[in-house]
Amino acid sequence: MSSKKNNKGFDPNTIKEYSSRIEASGKKFVLDHDDERTDEYAHFYFVGLYEDKEVIYDTAIYTLRLHHESELYEEAEQRAAKQFPQYKKLSYDQSDKGNSENSDELEEEVGLFMAEVILELEEEETIKVKEHVDQDLSADFGISLDVGLNRDKISDTVISKFVLDFNSDTISLDDTLYSFLSQDQETD
Repeated sequence: MSSKKNNKGFDPNTIKEYSSRIEASGKKFVLDHDDERTDEYAHFYFVGLYEDKEVIYDTAIYTLRLHHESELYEEAEQRAAKQFPQYKKLSYDQSDKGNSENSDELEEEVGLFMAEVILELEEEETIKVKEHVDQDLSADFGISLDVGLNRDKISDTVISKFVLDFNSDTISLDDTLYSFLSQDQETD
């Protein structure tokens, strides 16, 4: 757990630097250019208050569809690990002398198993997600926010509205549980 004292996201000089970058951008935030932005995901920073003091919020924001896809994959991975206990060992502990043909077959079998699990989970709508804003106060830099919103895309407008709502404490999250079909299935 990082202390606020050692956390540069609480340091007034670092906050001033980020505030200048944000102002220069003409937006309410600055993107983390080391992290690839997509239509459904963005990693950015903004300045806000925590316990009446300025802090930098290190934020990952994504669509609920992307969050759902990630949850499906994670569940399929867990089931595959139970079904194929030797798989993890082979994929992480494979030596140059190992029988790669055997591991390729196993990898293919595991991949097919996971694809079947994902299809089953989607059809049964087993995995459901909802809008959320999770804070991690023990982050190494500032306060980490993990944000899932029911939007088709994560645009600059969506990010700006989130920052404005967050800083004015007017965020209204949808508690509805959602399930999605993978994009491959939607077009079939």
